[in-house]
Amino acid sequence: MLVVEDLQVELAGKTILKHIDLEIKPGETHVLFGPNGSGKTSLLMTLMGYPQYKVVGGKILFKGLDITHSPINERARLGIGMSYQRPPTIHGLKTRQMVQICAGNRPDLKVEDLAQDVHFTDFLERDVNAGFSGGEIKRSELLQLMAQDADLLLFDEPESGVDLENIALVGNTIARLLQKNGDDLGGRTRLQYKLERTKMGLIITHTGYILDYVPVDKGQVLFDGVLSCSTNPREIFRCISEVGYEECVRCTLEKT
Repeated sequence: MLVVEDLQVELAGKTILKHIDLEIKPGETHVLFGPNGSGKTSLLMTLMGYPQYKVVGGKILFKGLDITHSPINERARLGIGMSYQRPPTIHGLKTRQMVQICAGNRPDLKVEDLAQDVHFTDFLERDVNAGFSGGEIKRSELLQLMAQDADLLLFDEPESGVDLENIALVGNTIARLLQKNGDDLGGRTRLQYKLERTKMGLIITHTGYILDYVPVDKGQVLFDGVLSCSTNPREIFRCISEVGYEECVRCTLEKT
């Protein structure tokens, strides 16, 4: 599981995350709401290990190991993967090569089969993200995560830049990556299928569209670097839509 205890983070000398406590158990998916500049992406980047996000207090545990100060490559090898809102273009590196790298260059990996699942076969010989539309970038990110087969998947606004035609494909693929699609029970009951889930997810969303495709176990709000309001994600989204983030957080704090 992922356990974050009293996490405090600075970026360029400024405190951006304040005393964050978070626990995601195997099989669970959490969704994170928050206004722009509240620290959502910073939390994901800290979990992934980007060095400019300086941990000045607390710790991060993953699979029982303290990874608070572990580099990105070690976290990726342990099974943490991330889909970025604005990933870079990488000239000179083909998408096929990137997928093979994410898979650890496994000789048994059939890149075409994975690409076909996200309608991306025609892009394999193009440089990573070069000239890709918003939806194509998202599908490229999902293809890389499919190849990595990570245990903890971090998604930074997966609906961003995706048109309505592609949102279903993106959402359903995320559900499958998180073992939440339930399309093929293989003779098992839904309870058995649920108990067998091991993948963990943390999804940042602004629009809430992803909730129509991915069953989420818990929703939380990050506001001004503080994590609060841990409850039903649709209830949180309704509250935010009606009264805004600040009022939603204030109401939650008063109740506690």
